[in-house]
Amino acid sequence: MNTPVFTSIRKLSEAIINGETTPIELTELFLDRLQKHGQTLNSVVTLTRERALKEAKKAEKEIKEGSYRGPLHGIPYGVKDLCATSGGIPTTWGAAPFKNRTFDYDSTVVKKLGEAGGVLVAKLAMIELAGGMGYRQPNASFTGPCSTPWDLGHWSGGSSSGSGASVGAGLVPYAIGSETWGSILSPAGNCGVAGLRPTYGRVSRHGAMALSWTLDKLGPLCLTADDSGLILEAIAGYDAKDPSTSKKDFKHEDNPPKSGFKLAILKNGLEGAEDAVAETFKKSIETLEKYATVEEVEFPEYPYEHITRTILNAEAASAFDEFTEQGLASQLTAPEDHYGPYARTIVLAKDYLKALRLREKMCKITEKVLRSYDALVVPGRSRTAPPIDQEFRKISPGTSRDIVGAVGNGAGLPSIAIPNGFNEKGLPTSIQFMGRAYCENSILAVAQAYQGKTDWHKVHPERFTV
Repeated sequence: MNTPVFTSIRKLSEAIINGETTPIELTELFLDRLQKHGQTLNSVVTLTRERALKEAKKAEKEIKEGSYRGPLHGIPYGVKDLCATSGGIPTTWGAAPFKNRTFDYDSTVVKKLGEAGGVLVAKLAMIELAGGMGYRQPNASFTGPCSTPWDLGHWSGGSSSGSGASVGAGLVPYAIGSETWGSILSPAGNCGVAGLRPTYGRVSRHGAMALSWTLDKLGPLCLTADDSGLILEAIAGYDAKDPSTSKKDFKHEDNPPKSGFKLAILKNGLEGAEDAVAETFKKSIETLEKYATVEEVEFPEYPYEHITRTILNAEAASAFDEFTEQGLASQLTAPEDHYGPYARTIVLAKDYLKALRLREKMCKITEKVLRSYDALVVPGRSRTAPPIDQEFRKISPGTSRDIVGAVGNGAGLPSIAIPNGFNEKGLPTSIQFMGRAYCENSILAVAQAYQGKTDWHKVHPERFTV
């Protein structure tokens, strides 16, 4: 196999089985690319070279002996640096106070990928403490601001910055990110890759940094919707070490339907969107209408964002209570993060409890809106990647709401963002398919059908194709 960079997991797996490449060859290739380009993007915290080569040799031996574990066997990957890793590999949470901190165990997601034969090649950059301190700028990590591979002067998105950028630049075939509110879908959109936020409880968070116990989710960033399903199958499942995990099984559909879908779009869903985002979204809907029924829906007026934001702020304050009390926020990189954690401590218990009660109604409203549809279709982000040297919250503030982000994370619903075009500066736009709880296969099928009729996922940043 001549150039396995920017090749889907399924095709890389076939290449290994057919003898066109080997786990060791792939691992050395991606380690070299991480070494060469990681610093350019600020996307890599730690190369796990010793562990990677050991795992690659083991995978190669097993495959030669006929002990094939599945499509992830021998495939290199990276993981957001909030997932614990053993063997003296630092787990920094993107924060200066923890840049030398290590654990003596692997997080469940890393353990499961290891059981699937995955090869861990890097711990990837992230916004410090997953953005839980209220950051307002891309420069909120001790490793520096992370660039989108499409334009080094623009941001990769947060907080799974390095995961999105590394996949988008072909430094790893896939990566694990986390989302509390937008942290998988944002970098997926900014970096032109697929990002899957699973249903809350679908994937164990044992060994991963806790920001918000009832909102945090782990999921993959990769090149295609099909890849997302393959990875989710490997990492999903009940874990006694994470009591929030579901006992519902997940099996990725290898041959999903290609038509006959019923999709919903939001009334006034493009308000506040960048012109290019609106334009590419409308063109995407035209494509979708060729194999799906598309209807307009509307969420009734309700304080969706306030509910989810209150829960996030209260739980983040509790999760980092000791950190805040010790005054460690003063060692963070972004100036606003020096006081952000203190602001969250003023959320009243009665407000948190009220938000939890209102959340139940929010979930019922959402179920009523979505129950007749395979997916709700909205832009992945309302704007393309912002300049890396600006406060992203200052760009057109207040012009758009994020009802879908609030509802999707507050109700714990699965969603996938995939590329669907570019703006006039060559920055990618994305489209998002959100479904009902535990209906990942429905949204994956819609996304796979879309990628079967378009080539946006096959377009990659030229400077990283060599």
